Amino acid sequence: MTSLQLATMAARVLDSKKAKDVRVLKVEDLTVMCDYFVIATGTSSTQVRALADEVEFQLEQAGQKPLRREGVDSRNWIVLDYGGVIMHIFYPETREFYDLEHLWADATEVEIPLED
Repeated sequence: MTSLQLATMAARVLDSKKAKDVRVLKVEDLTVMCDYFVIATGTSSTQVRALADEVEFQLEQAGQKPLRREGVDSRNWIVLDYGGVIMHIFYPETREFYDLEHLWADATEVEIPLED
């Protein structure tokens, strides 16, 4: 599975579980860290955890396992690192505070059709 396919699948899973403001940023020309960021917001700490769990479950069904998980206990900002794709699932105030879209303003936003 390519990084774009992985990012697309993750964005669709997040959207299907009612994540807010799901975005995919292409950062491969800006960093060696990864190719894409997937950024989403949950409306509560419970939903943030549920979104991360669902993405991880669905991607594992497709044969993809995260290299690392961070923030699962805090539930304010959960990061799932899949190598070429890093997913950031935020609590609303935490997303606003860190403002990754502004920090990575030179990234290209990838339009993902969320509904087939």
